[in-house]
Amino acid sequence: MKKKLPIGIQTFSEIVTEGYYYVDKSYYAHKLISEGKHYFLSRPRRFGKSLFLDTLKELFEGNQKLFKGLYIYDKWDFTKTNPVIHISFGGGVLQSREELERKIRDIMRINRDRLGIECQDKEDVAGCLSELIRNAHAQFSRRVVILVDEYDKPILDNITNSPTAIAMRTGLRNLYSVIKDMDAHIKFSFITGVSKFSKVSLFSGMNNLRDITVSKEYSAICGYTESDVDTVFAQEVVGLDRKEIQHWYNGYNWQGDAVYNPFDLLLLFKERQFRPFWFETGTPDFLIKVLTSRNQFVPDLEHVVAMENLLSRFDVNDMPTEALLFQTGYLTIDHVEWTGAKQIFHLRYPNHEVRMGLTEQMLFALTPDNSRVAANIYSLHKLLSVNDFTGLKSLFHSFYSSIPHHWYDNNPIAQYEGYYASIFYSYFAALGLDVRVEDATNHGRIDMAVKFNSNIYLFEFKVVELSPDGRAIEQLKDKDYAAKYRSEELPIYLIGVEFSKKDRNVVGFEVETAL
Repeated sequence: MKKKLPIGIQTFSEIVTEGYYYVDKSYYAHKLISEGKHYFLSRPRRFGKSLFLDTLKELFEGNQKLFKGLYIYDKWDFTKTNPVIHISFGGGVLQSREELERKIRDIMRINRDRLGIECQDKEDVAGCLSELIRNAHAQFSRRVVILVDEYDKPILDNITNSPTAIAMRTGLRNLYSVIKDMDAHIKFSFITGVSKFSKVSLFSGMNNLRDITVSKEYSAICGYTESDVDTVFAQEVVGLDRKEIQHWYNGYNWQGDAVYNPFDLLLLFKERQFRPFWFETGTPDFLIKVLTSRNQFVPDLEHVVAMENLLSRFDVNDMPTEALLFQTGYLTIDHVEWTGAKQIFHLRYPNHEVRMGLTEQMLFALTPDNSRVAANIYSLHKLLSVNDFTGLKSLFHSFYSSIPHHWYDNNPIAQYEGYYASIFYSYFAALGLDVRVEDATNHGRIDMAVKFNSNIYLFEFKVVELSPDGRAIEQLKDKDYAAKYRSEELPIYLIGVEFSKKDRNVVGFEVETAL
């Protein structure tokens, strides 16, 4: 029997009572509460964090009927309830410390009204929260549960304005410090957000706060697994290509079970067509600005290597590229290596949607005339479909020629060595093709390999001023890069592309068929 799709619904009781699909996450709730007390979880936007927090709230408040048929139903004593303080910064955009203080006071008022408790000084947000926790413990004779949703949003909304972001961080630290000081009155706390700010900057002293972001056992605490799709949503999958669903939306991983972004799947089941639903909800401008300001070589985003502490290091004026992309959901864990002393994280794009969407956004940032990007992508597809290599050379030559000289002067991104190859790669990736960069062979690494329309295209890029004695096409042949692909028995084309910093264009475009 089909049910309603819970698109945008974050209220557990509404999902259960109004006949919506629900993926049971109560196993994780039971495990968390049984094994610990203070937790932190970072997940990308629209991943179901708010719904999980609301599920915890209903559990601690003893609403037994909502959990009938779920994992936790016969494992929980619903007669023992706890007062819950729920803090959420998910709604609206706060642009000053004063607005943040007003928001916190309003959150405190809502919790006071719900619990029937007052505090003497309503203007002192930290003092009011402390009093609220103590009085709730005394009034209900049960320790308090604290649930914090979107804990970092006031900072992230102002991340490009350092003074305001720092002011927000100071105000939030003042609030969150209460949780540490009130430990004796607290039964359980769970803090969620998109990013993972350092403990020093926001949770100073909370050494007992367990971060489960990359814990293997909690990898699927948010999101839908393959099993969920095959069981809970079995009827919705009918008529859709299962492999395409995986290709487009699966692949997020935090060292355990891979998951789908729930927002993508629910909209796919509703619209019955493959589209970048999550990406269309908005890529933060500051992310693209950071990548371009750091001269990010776009092909390198296919494979990123980072130390564990680098992924955890994040603050207003300290945002490593790897941490930024990982925490916002544009990169995910591919695999982890243990060196004997350190964990090395290998990151990749989660799926087709993210890869295609991010490279397209980077393409917009790399080029001055965004109105031509769609037309150029269309022309690329059309020319590649018929192996019109002369047309391909003309397309890219014409494109680089159309970039005005003043744009180079005003954009540092255009000055670095990888600029031309980044554009070249981004067009192929934004088209959604099967693109592999730095593909290893026995003799070296191929700059870019593309599989399309039952053909294989191997690209080598060179900047002529840096390689005056060698041609790109010669390296492809001398290294016999085609050997790796001959077993596939498909036509293989070697394409040497040479750029000139002086001419600011493609000056060589040679194509040969591999023997």
